[in-house]
Amino acid sequence: MRTSLLKVRLSALVCFLAVFSFSSQAQSITTGNGKVEIGLGIGPMFFLGDLGGSAGVGKTFIKDLDLPLTKLNKGLYLNYYPAEWFGLRLAGNLGYVSGDDAQAPSKGGAEMDRRERNLNFRSKISEAYVAAEIYPTYFLEKYDGLAGKLRPYLLAGVGVYHFNPETKDVDGSWVKTAPLRLEGQGFAEYPDSKPYKLTQRNVLGGFGVKYYVKENMYLGFEILHRKLFTDYVDDVSHNYYIDPIYFDQYLPAADAVKARRLYYRGTYSFPTTRPYEEFAERGDPKQNDAFFSSIFRLGWRLGGNSNLKHLKCPVFY
Repeated sequence: MRTSLLKVRLSALVCFLAVFSFSSQAQSITTGNGKVEIGLGIGPMFFLGDLGGSAGVGKTFIKDLDLPLTKLNKGLYLNYYPAEWFGLRLAGNLGYVSGDDAQAPSKGGAEMDRRERNLNFRSKISEAYVAAEIYPTYFLEKYDGLAGKLRPYLLAGVGVYHFNPETKDVDGSWVKTAPLRLEGQGFAEYPDSKPYKLTQRNVLGGFGVKYYVKENMYLGFEILHRKLFTDYVDDVSHNYYIDPIYFDQYLPAADAVKARRLYYRGTYSFPTTRPYEEFAERGDPKQNDAFFSSIFRLGWRLGGNSNLKHLKCPVFY
């Protein structure tokens, strides 16, 4: 009798220790499904700047999208979850942005000024960022596994990105515009026009949703907006055209020839007398450029411990 009672007590003790151990481990690895997620994403990247855009006066965000020129953004993600409701993300993206005044809708409104300006650009965007994710609906869940769960989330972070604007020349080739200083960047005669760096920081914010098709795999959709601290992603900012005589003074001869050819391509007549600054509006320095992406995501949870639900207490005979 004592032997049987001892076996029962030993069995209960082992069971308790095993459950406690597994439960603690499961909590530390986000309820038994792993702390780490990896994923990839693909979707359009949209530019919001001075060039191109939709009909009417230039707007911010979705009212000024240029869908025909939109290119795909591709990304990789690595997430770490200290808790199921909170995650940290390290990610990298490669995308393209572009704008073309000639493709702005022709509806007889304010967009006609952009069509007459006739500037264009494109740029590759290489980006790396860190962000925090918050899953508010987690607190409404009763955990019974991830499969079948729909989880919306918010995210915010900081990043570094590289751009290098190009414009199409008359022969159809693409020319990098930063070295040409088309708005007099660094010219003594235009002290408010400063050279810009091609690698800069940004601030990110967005939202998304995940659907776990299995315990360790999810599908998702996300919109992520970037606040930038430059107005030169498209190489257009100031609201004036500089005097082209200064290209010869500050640039190598070959670059000066290109700059003269590319800095103004409007369909309206260029004035023959100075000052050119009062002639027409080239850009809008009051608002920086921006871009955002809409990403379809596929991800996996790594590691984890799925044995908790199958754990059985030992039986002594």
